Amino acid sequence: MVSSAHWVPLVAFSTTLVLLWWLVRGRIVWKVLDHPNERSLHLHPVPRVGGIGLLAGISFAWTLLTPGTGMVVWVCLLLLCLVSCLDDARGVSILLRLFVHLVAATAVSYQALWDTSAWWTTPIAALAICWMINLYNFMDGSDGLAGGMAMFGFFAYGVASWIAGNTGFALLNFSICAAAMAFLIFNFHPAKVFLGDAGSIPLGYLAGAFGLTGYTKGYWSLWFPVLVFSPFVVDATLTLVRRLFCGHRIWHAHRDHYYQRLVQLGWGHRNTALAEYLLMAICVVAGLVILRFPSITLVVSTLLLCSYAVLIIAISSAWSRARGAKP
Repeated sequence: MVSSAHWVPLVAFSTTLVLLWWLVRGRIVWKVLDHPNERSLHLHPVPRVGGIGLLAGISFAWTLLTPGTGMVVWVCLLLLCLVSCLDDARGVSILLRLFVHLVAATAVSYQALWDTSAWWTTPIAALAICWMINLYNFMDGSDGLAGGMAMFGFFAYGVASWIAGNTGFALLNFSICAAAMAFLIFNFHPAKVFLGDAGSIPLGYLAGAFGLTGYTKGYWSLWFPVLVFSPFVVDATLTLVRRLFCGHRIWHAHRDHYYQRLVQLGWGHRNTALAEYLLMAICVVAGLVILRFPSITLVVSTLLLCSYAVLIIAISSAWSRARGAKP
């Protein structure tokens, strides 16, 4: 029974740790490398099979839970993982990738909303989850960053679910958090392995899908998943908008994200990751506090928005001074 399975996150952690240790020591990882390109912050090729170890740990842990995830979540997760693995290994057209992302997002949105009064919002929810899938992939570009967001974000989901009384859903989220912690042992600077699309795409999907699930179950409001994952949502969304206004081709690889600018400004991977962890922790605490005291939602949200504005202006100004160009 779920009530006696509180140790399941440890299974996710151990499985991911052992598998990644084996992969890193083996030769197969050197057949799937992330070579430096226009988007990269690293200088040398790094294996991108971390997502395989992370998802293996999550999946094995989930099979021990009763009840576990729904069939739709499992099928979509498997589909995304397979296509992403193929993309990591040989490359897949962007149209095929986006089509698969949209199919997975639509399927899980329909399952979550079909028997509610908000069923008509399924297309909107699907687009939101599809954006979460892609923005998570965009933000997977610095040592320890995407794994850290998974650790903090799904920890928040787990705590909120536990408070709401759904231990099973909480353990699903805690398992992702635990697997991310094991992944960070190999991914924190200097990274020995990257998530690759096989890790970042499914994590973005789960962040969106579980965020919607928690909302439809009444565990939290729609603002909660947005707030918890706001370090990624804000950076990726504002970067996209800025590039659109500047006339750049948004589908081209780039290093214009705010976290990428921090690394290039001399903060480096380690300090950037630690600074982002602090921001992630603040967002998690803020989200959980608002869940407990809804009356202060406006005050906390305003403070966070002002904080993001200050951070964005500060980074943009530093970048302008360093590059001699407009932010």
